[in-house]
Amino acid sequence: MADACCGPDAATTPATDRTGGADHDPPTGPGRLRDVHELRMAVLAGVFLVVGWLLGRSGAATAGTVATVVALLVGGSTFVPDSIRGLRHRRIGVGTLMTIAAVGAVVLGELGEAAGLAFLFSISEGLEGYSVARTRQGLRSLLELTPPTAEVLRDGATVQVDPSELAVGDILVVRPGERLATDGVVVEGRSAVDVAAITGESVPVEIGPGDTVFAATINGGGALEVRVTATTTDNSLARIVHIVEEAQDRKGTTQRLADRVASPLVPGVMVLAAAVAVIGSLLGDPAVWIERALVVLVAAAPCAMALSVPVAVVAAIGSASRSGVLVKGGAALEALGNVTAVALDKTGTLTRNAPRVIEVVTAAGCARDDVLADAAAIESRSEHPLAAAITAAAPRLATAGGARAADVTAIPGSGLVGTVGSRTIRVGRPGFVPVDGMEADVARLQGAGATTVAVEVDGSPTGLIAVRDELRPEAAEAVADLHRMGLDVRMLTGDNPLTARALGTTAGIGTVHADLRPEDKSARVTTMREAGPVAMVGDGINDAPALAVADVGIAMGAMGADVAIETADVALLGEDLRSLAAAIAHARRARRIMRQNLVMSAAIIAVLVPLSAAGALGLAAVVATHELAEVVVIANGVRAGRSRR
Repeated sequence: MADACCGPDAATTPATDRTGGADHDPPTGPGRLRDVHELRMAVLAGVFLVVGWLLGRSGAATAGTVATVVALLVGGSTFVPDSIRGLRHRRIGVGTLMTIAAVGAVVLGELGEAAGLAFLFSISEGLEGYSVARTRQGLRSLLELTPPTAEVLRDGATVQVDPSELAVGDILVVRPGERLATDGVVVEGRSAVDVAAITGESVPVEIGPGDTVFAATINGGGALEVRVTATTTDNSLARIVHIVEEAQDRKGTTQRLADRVASPLVPGVMVLAAAVAVIGSLLGDPAVWIERALVVLVAAAPCAMALSVPVAVVAAIGSASRSGVLVKGGAALEALGNVTAVALDKTGTLTRNAPRVIEVVTAAGCARDDVLADAAAIESRSEHPLAAAITAAAPRLATAGGARAADVTAIPGSGLVGTVGSRTIRVGRPGFVPVDGMEADVARLQGAGATTVAVEVDGSPTGLIAVRDELRPEAAEAVADLHRMGLDVRMLTGDNPLTARALGTTAGIGTVHADLRPEDKSARVTTMREAGPVAMVGDGINDAPALAVADVGIAMGAMGADVAIETADVALLGEDLRSLAAAIAHARRARRIMRQNLVMSAAIIAVLVPLSAAGALGLAAVVATHELAEVVVIANGVRAGRSRR
């Protein structure tokens, strides 16, 4: 930990030996303060320091000196060995400065000052390690949400096994109130699962056969049989922890600024201290000026500055992940906190991505059920989302008069043509399919936010089917939250302008860009960026070009979707759009805390250095002030982990 403050990867690469040595596994971290080695050594050093002072006051000078030396050795053991190893690898950090200052104090006969420096610096080292490890441990604790045992069907009977023994294809038996041991697909049973621990959503999700379920979610009132689709080492929960731990090691702009300032500052401080010693010695008592140089060496140490951002980044990302928001590193966190505009995709973001038939208009002499059945017969051969909605609503699924469709041909961008028995049926957008006499109904339905599908049999229009992907119930509230935060909110969609504007008005979005292809969305986001940083929210796949060009790409509803999680800068695991505003507010708060820490750290150095050079502050006072500043910076950084809506 000793040089963690000032190396090029300062406090941001826990899996790397900060002295430049071999890699180590990331620490899971101590759970209690008393488990931190550096803090135990600090307490022991403090005890010997007090004993040495008391013995010296009582006249037992020799015994007091021995106790003080022990205090120095114990306290120094937390940073001197690492500093020496760092020098061998040509790395200079704050621990190096502290080691030089302690050795210099001993040479000058200030044994008590040296022991006090070692005692206080070991405290700051311990608190730094504890704060970072604690936030990481909170994330790792997600893995403990899975149950200690799992019940599986084998040879016609249920057996209890360790979750680590589960294999893809096993059938899990999940009883009411139990947690799921890993990801899977429901094969039997219906229930409602509580996903709050993973996605942050408070409302249970209804599930049934064919639905995907995830590790650590809690089953409601129905028994389920679930086919395992991922082992415990590769399920959604394990992936989340892995991705966030990697993200915590990525640096943001502010974090890189701290590194750029802190890294050259360390050798600069050494040059400054040497200059104070040499120039002062030429003008006055060398002993006085060398002592002042040592004090300057400690006063200008940028440890608090280098710690100012990483602690806040780790705390904020860990907290966000526990609320169902994956933030891919400090850069993404800062960019999210800096956005001035949000572009929202319609399908799957503002809407449920579950279209349904809301109305059927029939031509004279035609029956509603016949129109639906004819359309369903043709649409049953299509993979389009609208096709699924029409076939689901048809009274005679995918048949018309008992006959199935044949010779179905797709006309890209227009619709489908096929035959059912001896009849030729066309289904598609108005214009491709005539809507003679129903033009007013087309306009009315599109104005209500529905996509209109026209149906024609043997050259005669028979009806219109209105399909609408309903807005999420929380969409209007989520958009209002974004507006209250001063954000410019726009909708980007490939849907027709009438439908898009109707949904936009309902959601409270004033600016709607419709009829956009993927490349058009990308161009629109690029234009928006001219006015300020932009966040693009989409499904992480169809909106990939726009997500890529935005300052922050945000995948909505990405739980279990590898592509969405991997490609986006931020992934909202749940389906509640309100988490978007909460995530931006969280990032803004974390960004403010980072800047507070940087300003505070710089101010400490600016005040201490001239006072030390002038002799107004001694070594003990400077060390105490510096280490107190580190504690304050760490405590302030940890505040970034507190989520607020």
